[in-house]
Amino acid sequence: MRLCKRLKTPGIFNSYERITRQAQQEGMSYIEFLLEILESEVQSRESRNIVKKIKRAGFPTPKRFEELNEAALPEDARKHLKELKSLKFLSENRNLILLGNSGTGKTHLATAIGIKACEEGYNVLFKTAAGLINELKEAKDEKQLVRYAKQFKKLDLVIIDELGYISFDIEGAELLFQYLAMRYETKSTLITTNLVFSEWIKIFHDKALTMALLDRITHNALILNMSGRSYRRRDILEDT
Repeated sequence: MRLCKRLKTPGIFNSYERITRQAQQEGMSYIEFLLEILESEVQSRESRNIVKKIKRAGFPTPKRFEELNEAALPEDARKHLKELKSLKFLSENRNLILLGNSGTGKTHLATAIGIKACEEGYNVLFKTAAGLINELKEAKDEKQLVRYAKQFKKLDLVIIDELGYISFDIEGAELLFQYLAMRYETKSTLITTNLVFSEWIKIFHDKALTMALLDRITHNALILNMSGRSYRRRDILEDT
């Protein structure tokens, strides 16, 4: 056990006694025992890696597909739920846009997708649109945009939540455009928004910029209509 600590193998440390008893009971060969011990370490490392990925992603509240009230989701979401769980859009480097009024489960669904992606080994980042733009502005002020871009471009999935709730200035809009454009057809971006596309000019102000951004984001994207009865209000009414 002392050697496990020195070698940093907590999986073996935590399972050694159990596997030893199992080996004695089942009459395992030395090879079978060794494979079982090594497998326990592999599983332990994979589990720790998933936990780290979920923590780094920055989800506001960890929510999984199992916690979704599927019956309360808008029809379009229910129709594509199996496809979303498979992460097919992610393996194809497609974007996903969840568009609809407030309270219909967009953030919960986006978080569930993000956590499933972490569990499948993908690198994920979750940010509100306002939070991401603030980070980009800070990186620009500190002359760290190039470094930030390298990290941003490597992410398998970037989730931008609440696009449209807060308007941006021109600098923020231009930065967001640049960073979303660099992921075009190479990595996936998931966006939740309460605004239909014709209203995006309200947050980006410039018509040419808005059209260019929409052209890149929506090309070959999976776009789900999330408008419907409030997901949260439904839960409140059902509890009363």
